[in-house]
Amino acid sequence: MIPYGKQDINQADIDAVLEVLRSDFLTQGPVVPKFEETVANHVGANHALAVNSATSALHIACLALGLGQGDWLWTTPVTFVASANCGLYCGAQVDFVDIDPKTYNLCPLALKAKLEQAKDENRLPKVVVAVHLSGQPCDMEAIAALAEEYGVKVIEDASHAIGGKYQGEFIGSSRYSDITVFSFHPVKIVTTAEGGMAVTNDAKLAERMNLLRSHGITRDPALMTQKPDGPWYYQQVDLGFNYRMTELQAALGVSQMERLEAFVARRHELAKRYDQLLADLPVVLPWQHPDSYSGLHLYVIRLKLDSITKSHKEVFESLREQGIGVNLHYIPVHTQPYYRDMGFEAETFPHSMAYYREAISLPMFQGLTEDQQDEVVEVLHKTLAKE
Repeated sequence: MIPYGKQDINQADIDAVLEVLRSDFLTQGPVVPKFEETVANHVGANHALAVNSATSALHIACLALGLGQGDWLWTTPVTFVASANCGLYCGAQVDFVDIDPKTYNLCPLALKAKLEQAKDENRLPKVVVAVHLSGQPCDMEAIAALAEEYGVKVIEDASHAIGGKYQGEFIGSSRYSDITVFSFHPVKIVTTAEGGMAVTNDAKLAERMNLLRSHGITRDPALMTQKPDGPWYYQQVDLGFNYRMTELQAALGVSQMERLEAFVARRHELAKRYDQLLADLPVVLPWQHPDSYSGLHLYVIRLKLDSITKSHKEVFESLREQGIGVNLHYIPVHTQPYYRDMGFEAETFPHSMAYYREAISLPMFQGLTEDQQDEVVEVLHKTLAKE
């Protein structure tokens, strides 16, 4: 089976982890700060906070922005559930904004219309989570302008997008957002096995997220309510969580970051080749906005169902049966039973539902060989051939 995504681990990665295993620190040592510095320097952010998952990063980002009871968080339906769940973790309510039918990202025009209505109804969101699906950035300039006009905070969920660029700057510079979040899950562009990171240019937000990721505990006298009793002293000054990243994970991350640009460049080579090999098939190929340089975590096609004899499900199952590990990113969040119970109806977001009925993620990872890619294309050609 050719998987849709796969980590790329070399000897340098293994050696980096072994070095930590032989060191004095397996957690809370010097390598996590080194990884944070590496990512911050690469993307051009002032602060970086490593955590145990992108979900944790989203949670503490929302809390740092003051999201809580009585507030609203908006995001796109076409994302992993964590992009919405992070609002519920904070006691807020969640709503969605439909996607742009070309980029599959949160649509600024739909956002504008929904903000205008929400202002009239006195239910403006406190936070908008803009998800960079497949690694292609949202139209952040437009989203940021609307956020400023309506007093909304912005989180970039860049779980798919490290190494990508928007308007010539690396995603994570946070020029158009308050906080950006990355994922380092094994199928992502670089991995720490499990892990995530929040980056920001705001020192106060960084300070708050730093507290929240480790039980709300500080050893900094400047943050304490009294003079320390001694060098052993610490204080819990907030209700935080155990969201820390281990030294082992960080060591893998530092090593992987050395190959980030090569990883993304290889994904672009594969995407270009897919574009050429699939050009004559009844599918919609991924469209890239001229302002963006995608991280290309995913290569998503959409079936032209009117032009083929098989259903979406039949095509998907046929590919899997023939050893092509396709996937679907994502089932729209508002259709999940947990969210349906909140009153969401599927067709409220028609572009998201149209995407869901047609989308298939083809194998895309830096270790994918041309022979494997040729096999993917051959099987897809055969599957879509008219009977």
